[in-house]
Amino acid sequence: MVVTIVASLPSFLLASSVSHASSTSSLFFTRLRSSAGFRLSFAVAPLCSRRAKFMAHSIASANLGLTQPANVEHPKIAFAAKEVDVGEWKGDMLAVGVTEKDMTKDENSKFENSILKKIDGLLGGLLAEASSEEDFTGKSGQSTVLRLPGLGSKRVGLIGLGQPASSPAAFRGLGESVAAAAKTAQANSVAVVLASSEGLSNESKLGIASAIASGTVLGIHEDNRYKSESESKSKKPQLKSVDILGLGTGPELEKKLKYAEDVSSAVVFGRELVNSPANVLTPAALAAEASKIASSYSDVLSANILTAEQCKELKMGSYLGVAAASDNPPYFIHLCYKPPSGPIKAKLALVGKGLTFDSGGYNIKTGPGCSIDVMKIDMGGSAAVLGAAKALGQIKPPGVEVHFIVASCENMISGTGMRPGDILTASNGKTIEVNNTDAEGRLTLADALVYACNQGVDKIVDLATLTGACIVALGPSIAGVFTPSDELAKEVFEASEISGEKFWRMPLEESYWETMKSGVADMVNTGGRQGGAITAALFLKQFVDEKVQWMHIDLAGPVWNEKKRVATGFGVSTLVEWVLKNSS
Repeated sequence: MVVTIVASLPSFLLASSVSHASSTSSLFFTRLRSSAGFRLSFAVAPLCSRRAKFMAHSIASANLGLTQPANVEHPKIAFAAKEVDVGEWKGDMLAVGVTEKDMTKDENSKFENSILKKIDGLLGGLLAEASSEEDFTGKSGQSTVLRLPGLGSKRVGLIGLGQPASSPAAFRGLGESVAAAAKTAQANSVAVVLASSEGLSNESKLGIASAIASGTVLGIHEDNRYKSESESKSKKPQLKSVDILGLGTGPELEKKLKYAEDVSSAVVFGRELVNSPANVLTPAALAAEASKIASSYSDVLSANILTAEQCKELKMGSYLGVAAASDNPPYFIHLCYKPPSGPIKAKLALVGKGLTFDSGGYNIKTGPGCSIDVMKIDMGGSAAVLGAAKALGQIKPPGVEVHFIVASCENMISGTGMRPGDILTASNGKTIEVNNTDAEGRLTLADALVYACNQGVDKIVDLATLTGACIVALGPSIAGVFTPSDELAKEVFEASEISGEKFWRMPLEESYWETMKSGVADMVNTGGRQGGAITAALFLKQFVDEKVQWMHIDLAGPVWNEKKRVATGFGVSTLVEWVLKNSS
């Protein structure tokens, strides 16, 4: 039997066919071919006539707006670590990272810093003169690019680091500034050197080089997939190669640069998932992207995509209650990473909230500040999880098994949707009175967390754009961390120190659970405005086995850059670092 699939496929994939695996099989296997030529496979439920009618009804939704993202090829930057004299390096731009202290000049207005003194000497004093005229003092965020004759490079860029930099975030910022300067100058080749690198340990040099490379990749990235061809072409970056000077050479450093590229490409992937509008990135499309990751790294990753019928068999009433109103069917995503060889010493789960759009349901988002126009970002947790899967598929750490779990769906409004006052039954048997349909993410995570525990894992980290309350508490740049485990908190915060992403541990105040009690069910799904991020975390805790170490990360703020109106890819780097810490 061959059935043409249109409605349940992502609009940017070309439908192929669905073939029955066998007469007794309970699954169909969907084969998809993307516009880039990738073949994908994932399990979908058997099609009955009612299902076929439903899928036909969904065609309009799947093709809403006739929008398809362009096949944009990301710039491939070749990174290399070299020991080359700054005066002899040949290329388009020599970028020098300088602190305010490095910019100190003597009584003759000459640089005291040895690197800057050398460059300035080759330029006949023009660098010192120009930096004074430009009022460049080395403050963080300052940069100036000068075209001066006398060096092997066509231009010299001074990039401000502020105070002596020590954090990965500062050097990632240097890489981003280098990328911005390279865009402006239309530079093909760039070298980066620190004005002050004396006394750095070998480990510090590795970390700095990695952070600069990461920042450059992320800084050069522009998501032009949804812009017209003329607009996207005009902004195409030219950067092809970056040499990092003065931080050593050798295989260890080259490996670290490759690692930075792998993780950064995964962050870009996560950004683009979140940037994609809900009329393109449906739950089916998200499932297809997950399947594509697994097929790309099939030596270490496998995919199991569950349909609504299969989730019903697993009694996921909480998740399916949220999904019930949408014409776009839900897909429960489970990727599993197993190392190519060797024993497994730790089993981990990463669980991401995957609401590809959140209208709020019957408690619809209305009024100023409701942000319904950016509710495509409500799958930011799943983007971090799938981005981490992509990176780990490339890195292949030994000794650790990782489960990547996303309960993907939309929260919409219809006659079939959940209503305020409805009671849902989660897969662990606990009942939930829905007192607010806009507190839906925790309902999907409830069944996802139960499922994760059933995989026999030792530790779970869930990530979700869960509450506005967390943004009120911590602002737009910091994610809230909730966990009863000091050990797990220590691991994740150590990982964040390497990634440069910002987290803050919040209290799990058990007395607040009183506000979550229902008169007719085991609990309600929201406890009011006060301490909203805390009560949300306490809700999730009800669905985690006590033997499993668990952490909830509320990344509602840092997942989105409101000023630029684009996603940040937050969470991917920290998750990868945490998994590596648990690897042998």
